[in-house]
Amino acid sequence: MTNRLSAALAALILTAAAAVAATGHDSSHDSSGHAPAPAAHGSAGPDGAAPAGKGGTCQGFGPQTPRDISNPYGRNSSRFVYAPPSDELNLCNIHTHTNAEHMGPGFSIYAGSGENGGFRCAGSSNLSPAELSRPHHGGRVFEGVEPGDTIEVHWVYSSCNVAPGPGLGSCLSDACKNPQLRVESQVFLVVNDPTALDFRDFIWFGTMRNGVYQPRALPTGTGSPVQFRGSTTGPSYTQEVCSPLQVTWSVRPRCARLDISSLDAWAAMGNVFEESHSHGVRQLVTAPDLLAPID
Repeated sequence: MTNRLSAALAALILTAAAAVAATGHDSSHDSSGHAPAPAAHGSAGPDGAAPAGKGGTCQGFGPQTPRDISNPYGRNSSRFVYAPPSDELNLCNIHTHTNAEHMGPGFSIYAGSGENGGFRCAGSSNLSPAELSRPHHGGRVFEGVEPGDTIEVHWVYSSCNVAPGPGLGSCLSDACKNPQLRVESQVFLVVNDPTALDFRDFIWFGTMRNGVYQPRALPTGTGSPVQFRGSTTGPSYTQEVCSPLQVTWSVRPRCARLDISSLDAWAAMGNVFEESHSHGVRQLVTAPDLLAPID
């Protein structure tokens, strides 16, 4: 999830954090049984994030993301109810990260540290010159991605009665400031190949089903998604500066091939999310105390 997504919702919880500090306690669940967005403990870091405690990792916070989805181990004891399935929620945002933030069976090639690091798809080193070339027709419109790159796409869903749009403001409203959030994730190997998947098949194009906003489709054929409890991502966060937000994640374990021309076409369409470039990554979270066990 992008920094813009994280920052807006993190700001909303700072008032709650002050209230908790004043009363000496908080209510970990509301009457419906799901946990509200967690309040920050101690002084807030960037975008309302938590600073490191003893041992160099964040203290007192819920599970963090991204993670190695092949390893179910985690000992973070914070529990919150999973968000409903994506087809019962409103799609509120779509964005991409260059390189996979998560590590998984199909994307385990280390791409380095920092916001330009992350992981690459299997097969990244075996592409032909044609697959690695820029298409002859059209120009570069979607920035931050080249043929041969890996991207991780996040479809963000909210329990609020909201419509798709740019940033986190589209995932909440004045009447719904504490949504349940779910992210559906797919990692793609971007290639110059018109027979590869077309990103426009997975965008929002005015689609509503059963009264909620939905993408045209979600990717299939890349394995059963791994569901787990986590947080927002993006390069502002680390194991020392944690995100206070609660997110249900659903990450598909294998890569799919995606035609780069379709990303440029999506940007050229003037998508409702105002996405014209791919974002940086948050480095992999490995500390067991910051990871939820995968059920």
